[in-house]
Amino acid sequence: MMFDNRYLSAEKLVAYLDELSTPFNKTEIGRSVQNRPINALQLGAGPIRVLMWSQMHGNEATTTRALIDLFDYLQHKGAFLLDALTLYIIPQLNPDGATAYTRHNANGIDLNRDALILSQPESQLFRRIFEAFNPQWCFNLHDQRSIYAAGPNGNPATLSFLAPSADEGRTLTPARKLAMEVIGSIFGALKDDLPQGIARYDDAFNLNCVGDYCTAQSVPTLLFEAGHYPKDYGRETTRKFVFSALCAALHAIAKPETRPSYETYFKIPENQTEFVDVLIESVDLNIDGIWYYNQQLAIQYEEKLAEGHIQFLPSLHAFGTNLSARGHLNFKFLKPESCFLSEKEDVKNENHRNLQILLQKLNK
Repeated sequence: MMFDNRYLSAEKLVAYLDELSTPFNKTEIGRSVQNRPINALQLGAGPIRVLMWSQMHGNEATTTRALIDLFDYLQHKGAFLLDALTLYIIPQLNPDGATAYTRHNANGIDLNRDALILSQPESQLFRRIFEAFNPQWCFNLHDQRSIYAAGPNGNPATLSFLAPSADEGRTLTPARKLAMEVIGSIFGALKDDLPQGIARYDDAFNLNCVGDYCTAQSVPTLLFEAGHYPKDYGRETTRKFVFSALCAALHAIAKPETRPSYETYFKIPENQTEFVDVLIESVDLNIDGIWYYNQQLAIQYEEKLAEGHIQFLPSLHAFGTNLSARGHLNFKFLKPESCFLSEKEDVKNENHRNLQILLQKLNK
């Protein structure tokens, strides 16, 4: 199974940015561990400064693709926003990870846990930009896994948002309240089109995380998490909702009188870990010679880059007779079907093949 649009290498993004019209000319602001260029775009001449960055986790490209849609919007219908706002956008902070399709950078470091240590060139670059641009707003753009529901028994969390904490006590600082107001605006704009599909991300404080660091510097910060929409593993539908969310946020920042009270934020349901990608019933499971009869199998996809494409490989997440997980896809064999797996690391690929065979039988 392949969903090519989940992959956006550094080279592909640079080729796109090179085609943008003059107001969107890119500027190289630094280099990655593997010496790939890190680019930024500054546009608009308004008094309100907004800093955005995407793909600090290299395998999270949905928000970057939504930024591409935003660039088109700002050249046409949304051009009026550039009278109120000055935008500084880093579309791909981790080009090495983007090209290798990994969360971490080329040194194996999670850039979103490097806000204080600043051990990586990408982190150091971000800090320099943050201090030089002196933003009044920050947008931290990410993807999240397909496991989340928007509240207990809610729909898949296609979008999740967070006004990050500024301290261990999760104090409602003025910066947090402003971010909450804008997230409330996004929720109001999209809740009818995405019913029970918008959630709040966990607000536990970690000053090593970039969003928490920005909020601790008294800058209102919005974390965007692009999640799963039913049957949309390519995240094309999610991409459209992220674009709409970006537009709603920029409108709310440009026109603060339109924003709801920060208390609206707390009406958004919290993320719940409830989903697996596939749930199969009535399977006789053999693991290294031991049989488990009439089982439910919870399967999660593992994403792997192969020859320029993303493969989604089925992997056993859990099994049992009464699993609590919900499946994005749900199947039941009419009579028990046998499946052979192993816990040995060296037969991992064989497990993928056997689970793929099981899924193919269900599709016949």
